[in-house]
Amino acid sequence: MTNTTDLFNPAVPAGAYDDLLKRVLPLAKAQKSWQPDDGPLPSLFVSHGAPPTLDDPEWLNDLFTWSQSMPKPRAIVIVSAHWENAPMAITGAAAGTPLYYDFGGFHPRYYTLKYATPDATALARRISATLSDTTTIHHYGNRGLDHGAFVPLMAMYPAADVPVVQLSMPSLAPEALLKLGQRLKHLREEGVLIIGSGFMTHSFEAMRRPALVGYMEAFDEWANTALTSGDVDALTDYAKKGPGARIAHPTADHFVPLLLTLGAATDPTSVTTTIDRMRFGNSIRSLQVA
Repeated sequence: MTNTTDLFNPAVPAGAYDDLLKRVLPLAKAQKSWQPDDGPLPSLFVSHGAPPTLDDPEWLNDLFTWSQSMPKPRAIVIVSAHWENAPMAITGAAAGTPLYYDFGGFHPRYYTLKYATPDATALARRISATLSDTTTIHHYGNRGLDHGAFVPLMAMYPAADVPVVQLSMPSLAPEALLKLGQRLKHLREEGVLIIGSGFMTHSFEAMRRPALVGYMEAFDEWANTALTSGDVDALTDYAKKGPGARIAHPTADHFVPLLLTLGAATDPTSVTTTIDRMRFGNSIRSLQVA
């Protein structure tokens, strides 16, 4: 096993990801594909992490195991905390569109990582047809997936054999993301996996000051209680109702993708937590909703 005791200075950058590929790639390629008899896929919220996620074998294994618990989707639509754009925009759909390395200060290897997904033109057209009656959709043909999309997907679907497009967040208003999820909900019945990618708490200060971790835990506990009771209204109003919300989320970008997930769900009370740990002083709670 690669030495990953220091996630910010690993002996082999992305070495845990290399190890994952060696171990699971045959399983990923052989995964059963979604069929209509499987019924709608769930909607997911993923706490995605930065490039050091690729140096964390436990986190990578959890993401892969999670994906294996479902049929392989026909396609994936993902909304990441790292792309706000209005009017709404969609990434390039051509096969092998280069990734968008939207981070700085890491080892050079992270800027050479590839995730060459198949052609997603049909998916892009389907999304445009779904949304264009109420909004203009801009296509950024040269913009690939950002790290909020490609980091978790590299672990979940390491064979890179599922078409993927990323949608921008039309705003940081929770209501806007909830509405977007509702518009996309029916795609789940076609074998499309809908993912909101953010972080259950997202405080860089908590990484530097362990005394703040209690605030992260309190917010996470509150959010989990609201999720399990299906209290979408409370989660939409998280900035006022969540304990220590301004500490746990100084900006809204990493929380509001959760509202996309809930909007795309059929039953918001059917939340299943798939990952429940703290990393870097923050909660990486991830979940799926039927």
